[in-house]
Amino acid sequence: MQLANGGCNPQPATAEGSKLFTPYNIGPLTLRNRTIRAAAFEGMCPGNAPSDMLHDYHVAVARGGIGMTTLAYAAVTRSGLSFPHQLWLRREIIPDLRRITDDIHAEGAAASIQVGHCGNMSHRSICGCMPLSASSGFNIYSPTLVRGMKRDEIVDMAREYGNSVRLAREAGFDAVEIHAGHGYLISQFLSPYTNHRRDEYGGSLQNRMRFMRIVMDEVMEAAGDDMAILVKVNTRDGFRGGMEVPECIEVAKALEKSGAHALILSGGFVSRAPMYVMRGAMPIRSMTHYMHQAWLRWGVRLAGRFMIPTEPFKEAYFYDDAIKFREALHLPLVFVGGLIARDTIDRVLDSGFEFVSMARALLNEPDFVNRMAREENARNTCEHVNYCIARMYSREMACHHHLKDLPKSLVKEMERLNDL
Repeated sequence: MQLANGGCNPQPATAEGSKLFTPYNIGPLTLRNRTIRAAAFEGMCPGNAPSDMLHDYHVAVARGGIGMTTLAYAAVTRSGLSFPHQLWLRREIIPDLRRITDDIHAEGAAASIQVGHCGNMSHRSICGCMPLSASSGFNIYSPTLVRGMKRDEIVDMAREYGNSVRLAREAGFDAVEIHAGHGYLISQFLSPYTNHRRDEYGGSLQNRMRFMRIVMDEVMEAAGDDMAILVKVNTRDGFRGGMEVPECIEVAKALEKSGAHALILSGGFVSRAPMYVMRGAMPIRSMTHYMHQAWLRWGVRLAGRFMIPTEPFKEAYFYDDAIKFREALHLPLVFVGGLIARDTIDRVLDSGFEFVSMARALLNEPDFVNRMAREENARNTCEHVNYCIARMYSREMACHHHLKDLPKSLVKEMERLNDL
């Protein structure tokens, strides 16, 4: 990895002198340091509501020194649910969310919630209707037919994003992250791969951005002057026929103009290039081990390696694309993707990014930020074999290092992937 410091590798700074441990603002919000727990799906919401496990995990990350921790994948409507154990942001769960945010604040961290809509990545049995998207079609990953949204539905859906910000405020969150990447609904409108509309919401990039702009108008009005708004965007979709860097930079500029306080620079399309988001291999045996339907289990075992191809992992894997966004934008940027060592994090921050975001490293070690403050050469033991990702489709996300009764076949799979 060559960072924007002339390719040099400076010695890690002390905690007192490192940018990593200095406060910084996201709009009206000040974080105690430059770290954010990324909005990675926890799978800890049975009945689409917060659990004690969700509470305990985020409080542990807050206690571990994070600047802000983000609850993930909160659907703005039931139709936006992609998993039966996913959070659905609605008024009935506000007291349970308030308990989480209060206890996060008690540990000195800020609390954020990611909101969005999965669009075509659902099934009637989960979302209660035929899945929605920018255009009609078929999603092989569900598998299910998908219905393109009508004009009035598009406007109504944008209002639901604004309502979610108001609910987040009631629940005590300091910030809301709008999910506009990874092939979720906003991304499905942005990408020519999924948007085949012939009206004012399709065709040119300006038209494909129209839904996103309407959403941001609603969101920024709801945010007022007391909530921070971050947006997760793609640096590229990660496959031929998807969005590439130049178009994604234009999307980012439009979001900056809309008033977003920070952008989180990610990439990939879950329904087309899933491992481009996370990198490494998908442990197919671990993934299917927890599936209940026999037909699905065997189908994924037979075709999974073709449907979910491996993407090589390297530290800070979005850097080469992300630095182009830093050069084109002025608002704060959050770097995410493959951060497991303090020296790499220091160099990313020194390259002009205001914040860094981690997920798998903090699942492996919730107090990793505190350890980085103590150790100049701190390095996380996350191996990126992605057991946690494979498991989350059926159960709560968990690191295999923390499980005592993992079946031998899955242990062998982890060992094999770690040797690659």
